[in-house]
Formats: sequence, C-alpha cells, structure tokens
Amino acid sequence: KAAGPHLRPSLAGQAMLSAFSAALSGAYLPSVHLAPRATAGRGALSGLRMAEPDFDLVIVGCGVGGHGAALHAVSRGLKVAVCAGEDVGGTCVNRGCVPSKALLAASGRVRDMQNDKHLAAMGVKLEGAVTYDRQGVADHANNLASRVQGNLRGSLTALGVTVFEEKGSLAGPTSIELVGAGKTIEAKNVILATGSVPFVPPGVETDGKTVFTSDEALKLEWVPDWIAIIGSGYIGLEFSDVYTALGSEVTFIEAMPKMMPFFDRQIAQLADRILIRPRAIDSYTNVFASEVTPGIPGERPATVKMIDANTKEHVETIEVDAVMVCTGRKPFSEGLGLENVNVETNRGFVPVDDKMRALDKDGNVIDGLWCIGDLNGKMMLAHAASAQGISAVENMCGHEHVLNHDAVPAACFTHPEIAMVGPTEEQAKERAEKEGWEMGIAQGNFKANSKALAEGEGEGIAKVIFRKDTFEVVAVHIIGIHAADLIQECANAIQHGTTLQELSMTVHTHPTLCEVLDEAFKAGLGRSAH
Repeated sequence: KAAGPHLRPSLAGQAMLSAFSAALSGAYLPSVHLAPRATAGRGALSGLRMAEPDFDLVIVGCGVGGHGAALHAVSRGLKVAVCAGEDVGGTCVNRGCVPSKALLAASGRVRDMQNDKHLAAMGVKLEGAVTYDRQGVADHANNLASRVQGNLRGSLTALGVTVFEEKGSLAGPTSIELVGAGKTIEAKNVILATGSVPFVPPGVETDGKTVFTSDEALKLEWVPDWIAIIGSGYIGLEFSDVYTALGSEVTFIEAMPKMMPFFDRQIAQLADRILIRPRAIDSYTNVFASEVTPGIPGERPATVKMIDANTKEHVETIEVDAVMVCTGRKPFSEGLGLENVNVETNRGFVPVDDKMRALDKDGNVIDGLWCIGDLNGKMMLAHAASAQGISAVENMCGHEHVLNHDAVPAACFTHPEIAMVGPTEEQAKERAEKEGWEMGIAQGNFKANSKALAEGEGEGIAKVIFRKDTFEVVAVHIIGIHAADLIQECANAIQHGTTLQELSMTVHTHPTLCEVLDEAFKAGLGRSAH
C-alpha cells in the first residue's frame, strides 16, 4: 500500500491464511471459564436473576479476522454469532488478497510464456504469439473469490456459528443492534472486526472506470494501454506486475522521495532493478497527485496534476488512459455506534490494549468489547487480523495471550516475490541503538541455489538481521522466487526465539529454495553452506 502523507499501508494486501483448518482440527470443549466481567448496578439488582445473553460472543464483521476468531471461539466451547453485513470473507476474500492472487497467477503465466530468452535457456520454444482472454482472466479471479467465500460460509455453519446477514452496530458494549432488522442481540463479549476500505486522497475523483481503487481493478473490466498508479506499496507493485504482463505501460506516482518507501531499503533497491527497470514502467517521486480527473475509455484520457511534495508547486500534468489509486486503506468504523460506548477513534482506528480490549476515550478498558484487524490499525494484514482474533478469544476465556507482531510475516506477490518478517534494517538499527545491543546481518543468494538456477530464477537474496550477543533472529527480508513461502520458517524462528546456532544445525532439504536461508543462517556464524 502506498504512501505519502496518507494512512499507513495495508497490504492489501495481501497475505493469505488457511481459512478454517484450525477450527476443523480443534477439539470441542464442553465448557470454558470466561473471565469475570464487571456489571454496572449489580447491587441494585441483588436477588434478581438476570437474563442470559443470547451468545457468548458476537463478532461484528466476517472477514478473515472475524472468521478466524469465530472458529477459534467455537473450539473453545463458546456459542458464537457473526454479523456478516452480507460480506462473508470481507476485503481479503472478495476484493483483496484472494482475487488479486488469481490475477497475478494468470498474468504471471503470460509473462513467463512471453519470455523467449528464459524459455530458450531451458530448451523450450513456442510457435506463434502468446495471447490471453481478458474476460477469462477476470472470471478466474471472480470464481476463486466466490469459491473461497462459499468455503468460509460453509465452515461457519458446519460448526454451528449463527450468521446474521445484517450489519451490526453497538447499542452498548455487549449489545448489538442488527441494522435494519429492528432487533438487538446480547452477548457476554463482542469483537469488532469490520476491516478497512480504500483510502482516496482529497483532490482525487474516482469513477470506477478510468480512475479507480483496487476494488474495481480486481474486476479487470479492461486493460488500459497506459495506467498511472498512485503509490508504490504492496498493492501498487502487485498491480504493476499484472498490468505490465498483460501489455500495459505503467507510471508510478509516489509521494515519498524514493520508490517502495516502506520496504527494507536494500530490498527496495533490488526490487527496482528486478521488477521496475526491465519493464515498461517509469515513475515520479516526491510528488503528490493533487488533482485527478476521470476520462472516458477510448475517448478522453484521465488527467493527473502533480505538485512537489515539499514546495507544493506544480510539477507536471499527465494524460493517461487510467489511474489506479493505491494510497493505503482507512478503517471502516462508520456506523458502528462507537459513540454509544464512549470510544474516540484516532483517524478512524479504534484504540486497543495489547490484549485487543477496546479502550474508551479516557484510555480505560471497556469490559467485554474487543477490536481486531484493520479497525485497530496495529498491523493491517488479513492473517494478522485472524491472529488478533484468536488472541482476543484466548484472553476473554481467561488464558492470557499477547500477540508478537514482530513475528507476523508479510508478502508482496510480484514475480519474483518479496517477503519479510520483523523490522527493516533501518528500524532494527534504531532499535539496537536504543536498547544497547549490536546488530548483525547475514545473506544468502538465490544465484548460488541449485533449485533457483534450475528454474532460471537466480535473482534475489535472503537477508537475516540478528543480535550479535544472543544470535536471536530479529528480522528477515527476502526477494526471490517463492519468497512468500520461504518466510514462514523465519517467522517461526522469531516467534519461538530460535537462534542462528540452532537454525544452522537444522537440516534443509537439498536441492530446495530453503537452502538460501540455510546459507544465510550459517553465514551469520561465519560458516559456509557450500
């Protein structure tokens, strides 16, 4: 997600998650101890039996975060309902991670088959031009989203979760009004999990056709000859991959002084060399798209007026076939009834503590009310939302848990992929100076990996950042083939405090891509893997 003075990026995402395996493999528990909850006016009601709530847990929102929380709550023996708002799967499944991966997979095949030099190196030759059916590619993405959404809905109903199609709004901390149904349901606990929506900066006019966000781009209603992408974060990079593979020319408009500003600097430099320069891509940096005006496909271009990010002086105005706005995402907190529970948002984000408990405007915990995912802004990733939901359920059941966000990986599904877990080198250096430890860096190279060379994909590195005193892994950044899959070993190492000594003595299958990590782990100890 992009950049500039706007909201923090959200990886539109982008990271995937096993939708329901955790709950399907988890055992049902006959009962669970719920943490005690303070009840106003208990003394005045002494001797009266209070009505039982309708549910142990009601979840407002049914994206990946709400779904993951629901399934885990069932495995803990809770009676659960979700207010889906007619959007089971949320952004990730319907307008984000899932359909975008389908577009990337299809366009990636086109790119590979058009790379004559790459194919010739492996003795493969294609006769005739490689073409694609735009509607077929679009249908592939839409069909995948529909199938995954059906799987998610099926997993909820199979486990006995009540699904309300209405949106939910807070009438009180644990009272949910089903919007438009004239009904209120009561719960012992409520989780807010309404996610986020694309952020469109002031001055940008969208029409969904020639100026659009990722929501419309995923429909792939047309492939413009020339498209400007505002923002060079995860979403912008992924769609530049899609569009250039399908024949478009791309111009990035980035508000920060350098492209890909939220990536590790070394990785961003490599990405520029591998993903940007060899393709039909140019860029403007340190500029704002101050005015964007839609056009008419095939008749009138869309216009983008750019001003200097510092001086605000006019820099240039360009006319393009289409403009995609990738300037981050904003939390979807409207209509939630937050004013009824004394919550004051910060740029729309609901404040929470490290246990995902919602806080009122005075910073006090609101008993029984929790908030996860993009709505709290801690880490705007689908799988982070699910992890936060699971953590919230653990805490409401009396099992203390705090999620380590440094161990949550992220990925950008370009060709080749970029993946990371933990802070960037620049952030890690600041942390080391502040906390008083020395930082070490080790590297493995895809060009020395047999499997990568067999695939003709020798470009890229795996960069491991560690503490020199304890040899604990602090962060890992990878650019290269299947980086998104390789990063999980590194996330596990950070989560469980595995050291370089332990990792370097772990046997890695030969010949596989994971030997790139083996090389980096050993290099951190001054050893050689070859």
